[in-house]
Amino acid sequence: MKYDIIAMGRSSIDLYSQNIGADFVDIKGFDAFVGGSPLNIITGCRRLGLKTALLTAVGADKVGDFILNFLEKEGIDTRFIPTIPHARSSAVILGIQPPDTFPLVYYRNNAADSQLTIDHVDQIDMSAVRLFEVSGTALNMEPSRSAVFHAMEKAHRSGVTTLLDIDFRADQWTDMRSFGITMRALLPKVKIAIGTEEEILAAMLQDSSQVKIEHQQISAPKITGDVEQAIRDILGLGVEILLVKRGSAGVSIYEKGKDRIDTPGFPVTPLNVLGAGDAFASGFIYGYLNGWDLYKSCRMGNASGAQVVLQPGCANFMPMLEESLAFIEEHGGF
Repeated sequence: MKYDIIAMGRSSIDLYSQNIGADFVDIKGFDAFVGGSPLNIITGCRRLGLKTALLTAVGADKVGDFILNFLEKEGIDTRFIPTIPHARSSAVILGIQPPDTFPLVYYRNNAADSQLTIDHVDQIDMSAVRLFEVSGTALNMEPSRSAVFHAMEKAHRSGVTTLLDIDFRADQWTDMRSFGITMRALLPKVKIAIGTEEEILAAMLQDSSQVKIEHQQISAPKITGDVEQAIRDILGLGVEILLVKRGSAGVSIYEKGKDRIDTPGFPVTPLNVLGAGDAFASGFIYGYLNGWDLYKSCRMGNASGAQVVLQPGCANFMPMLEESLAFIEEHGGF
């Protein structure tokens, strides 16, 4: 079977506060969605019409059933998702306090998706894949770390487009400096990298004191450093295309040997910014695999992100192709 994209890494049940604006201690109930950066991205790609599969893992538990049921209903190929005995499917709990406070709690002790191995990767025929995507959190421990390196080497050798969502989650690393060390080892096998300014800095992280987390916003730490130098360093490691997400300001495109291109976003008032970056990635990938130029592909990504921030969840609210095209048309076109 041929695939436009296979994504690898984290999957989870996501419990999102039903009490929008309430402090975490005052939350009365949660809505159950699915999440994890690769799962979000692959769902967005599927809804836009791409042929997709997900390489993750679940535990022998009801949460795993919940995740698999969602994926199967979406038409995402689940043949590469093993059930890991004695491990657990992941969970995330999120508070929603717009416009800028979204505390996160991860439950990833003995996470099934961290048990992905080289053997699981070898179930994939890379010659049948157009683009292979991995997310940074899959690198935080063994055996999934080695599995990611193996997958990217295998994809690279096969001429598959490799894409890295830098995906820095500070509390998932025993020593935050190891995130930077690991990223710098992987980046030479990456064609396209995507990250926020903070994640760009994290990829070049030298000292844990550079990172500060406020209000348990694990996905949005404050990181000090020289962003432009970090961008040059990433490109110097061999990345051909670097997309820097700048929130409401849109996305900056850095391509080797070319001038920076800024792609404006779509002005909206966000309800929940979690998942916006994954939605962007799915829209960008759709455009890129359809032969669009980088600017138009990023505009498609920005449109996906703008639609998702209006919703209380991530994967469950990824837009369909006709919805994105209508949204773009209503907001001035590409």
